[in-house]
Amino acid sequence: MSENKKSAFEKAQQEEQAGIIKEFFLFLKHNKKYWMIPILITLLALAALIILGGTAVAPFIYTLF
Repeated sequence: MSENKKSAFEKAQQEEQAGIIKEFFLFLKHNKKYWMIPILITLLALAALIILGGTAVAPFIYTLF
């Protein structure tokens, strides 16, 4: 196949893939779903608290509340 006759799928196959985080933020930007960002930040903060709750950092977290 010549360079001019490549389909969009073949061109996309040649490109470097974006990571999942970059892909998600491009989705938010393209679809104007900016309201999802605070939800995502809250979920990430909650996940960090849950993960850190089982480590040696736990006593320092409990003093915050």
